[in-house]
Amino acid sequence: MFYYCSRLLIKTYRTGVCLTYLHLNRPTLALLLLFQNPTSQFGGTCPSESTIWNGTTITFTKADGANPEEEANQDRITDNIWITRGNDGGQIFNIKTETSYNKTDSPVGTKWAVGTLDEIETLTFKKFRAAVEKPNSSLVGKNLVMYLEEDDIYLSVKFTSWSEQKNGGFAYERSTKP
Repeated sequence: MFYYCSRLLIKTYRTGVCLTYLHLNRPTLALLLLFQNPTSQFGGTCPSESTIWNGTTITFTKADGANPEEEANQDRITDNIWITRGNDGGQIFNIKTETSYNKTDSPVGTKWAVGTLDEIETLTFKKFRAAVEKPNSSLVGKNLVMYLEEDDIYLSVKFTSWSEQKNGGFAYERSTKP
């Protein structure tokens, strides 16, 4: 005997695929076990469950040559994400979990997209370097969205400065919790 779903809507989002509606004409035990709840997720986070920080904008600045290990030179966004930049001219990293940047993975625990929070449903999130190509002064003025993977939070980021020549300075504006 063959059972089927009369309506099944699967949407792909930047962090995974979400089953958003399921109505069974003739429910089977197998389908009921597989889909115990009418809104299930696969391999990611459904946007309706994510938190979007669209509160006031704050500015974070790390001066050239400032020690990245000092709390004042880290943007401690959550308990899991502390953004800073070393003085070797590299990219930003998460000093909470990393001792220095890694070109392909830093900042660990985040994904990024070029765009705004208003465009969140159409953005593609990647690791920082993949999203921005090469982190340098061309970042200044670009609208970005940062996704905090463990915290399941989206926030806007716009770099306002990026020091070249191994100085380690940078600044950005970012949204906060509403």
